[in-house]
Amino acid sequence: MEDTQQVDAKAERKVARLAKQINAFAKAHGGAEGQVAYIGDRGARIVLVGEDGGWGDLVAPTYAIAEQAVQKSGITVHEAFDGEFAAKVKTGSYEWKRMAGIQVGG
Repeated sequence: MEDTQQVDAKAERKVARLAKQINAFAKAHGGAEGQVAYIGDRGARIVLVGEDGGWGDLVAPTYAIAEQAVQKSGITVHEAFDGEFAAKVKTGSYEWKRMAGIQVGG
């Protein structure tokens, strides 16, 4: 029983920490929306897009923890990263150069 309580407490702390980071991102970018994607054994990726077009991501150890964190933060969560949601991302010259470099082997 103690092991379960320790795991639950650790998960709750991780959820709270991620929710705090999500809220800080949202505050810095005039609000935020997100999407949770399963990334295998690594856990889940929380992709964040701010109202100003800024974007970032966080990695949670499990999909359940990621879902709990976005729910606790209160942001809008999308099923997929496509359409109008993806169009909100503003990329700069760094991203365009980096993407071009990957395509030509750089």
